Amino acid sequence: MKNQKTWSLVLVASVILMVTMGARQSMGLFLSPLNTHTGLGIANISFAMAVAQLVWGAVQPVFGAVADRWGPGRVIVLGAFMLAAGSALTTQVTSQWGLIFAVGLLSAAGAGAGSFSILIGATAQRIPAERRSFAGGVINAGGSLGQFIFAPLNQAVMSAYGWMSAMWMMAVVALTTAPMAWWLRKTPVPATTAASSVDAITLRQQLGIAFRDKSYWCLHAGFFTCGFHIAFLVTHMPGEVDLCGLSPGVASTSLAIIGLSNVFGSLFAGAMGSRVRMKMILFWMYASRVVAIVLYMAAPKEPWTFYVFAAALGVTWLATVPPTAGLTGKLFGARYLGTLFGLTLLSHQIGGFLGAWLGGVAVVQTGSYEWMWWADAALALAAAFVNLPIREAKPAERLATA
Repeated sequence: MKNQKTWSLVLVASVILMVTMGARQSMGLFLSPLNTHTGLGIANISFAMAVAQLVWGAVQPVFGAVADRWGPGRVIVLGAFMLAAGSALTTQVTSQWGLIFAVGLLSAAGAGAGSFSILIGATAQRIPAERRSFAGGVINAGGSLGQFIFAPLNQAVMSAYGWMSAMWMMAVVALTTAPMAWWLRKTPVPATTAASSVDAITLRQQLGIAFRDKSYWCLHAGFFTCGFHIAFLVTHMPGEVDLCGLSPGVASTSLAIIGLSNVFGSLFAGAMGSRVRMKMILFWMYASRVVAIVLYMAAPKEPWTFYVFAAALGVTWLATVPPTAGLTGKLFGARYLGTLFGLTLLSHQIGGFLGAWLGGVAVVQTGSYEWMWWADAALALAAAFVNLPIREAKPAERLATA
């Protein structure tokens, strides 16, 4: 019965993430309509979306710390209303500062309050260590499913009723996460007391330990690149498709394929986390992105190219989250996982800010995204190798120690 309740919490967390990530990962589809509506220009709108990437990451450790202390329920409810308000307000603003407030601050902070660090941190504290990786994969798959569902759904609503109707739809959907917070309302109790000496330390002490650990900074460096890569693609994939003379449907379909592929990639990464070293999972994920980008650059720009490229990237898209969160938990325990993993997400979103913003700058200055693709490939290669020095025992050794 207890096991059934635990996994019902994982399911609820995955549904919440499905909504918040579905809203975030569909924003690139609104770039062109917002430009037509406001006349602000691609670079300025890209900057507002880049601010959203940064804010989404910046609130993760803050909300994670609040959830670690008082439970995630209040945080999720607050996020639901902020995301809904930001989505609704986006339909009314016409200035850059208004767009930065609606999209870059309000919506982004709301989505961050119902995102990885809060949801994975809350469930990890209720689950035995050997099952946390798979649980993280299930939750992460929910976020990917959100992209698969909402990217084509938003495109369909935009085509039929206009972009404002699609944005209002997302505002209403965001509110559905508020009642789900009831299931996660209580302050979590650690799943095991075996590491009571670790659980007894304060947050400040835990942060001091983490900041002195080179492995923790290696996780930050790799995740920075992941954020650059994802934000660039999710913001500028529609622009790349348009530059190739293809229909907007190719972009929404590609984003949906990425989401669907990542459902399987996330579940696979979560399952493999208890069998092989997670740093090796991260190494091969980042290395595969280099290959995918180089092959995309060499291929003719036809619809099938985007679909194959999306499927290849989708396998690793956000599948980096379960091993990154899992390594954070292994290194420092689950007590302050919401805060510590939230800080890695901040690094992820600093990269995301640069990916979204520089993509807009590149296309305005050069008329294409070519140099961004090569920068993305170079960063992915660096991320692959920066994970190798992370200290991580083999799975068999961890089980023996336990």
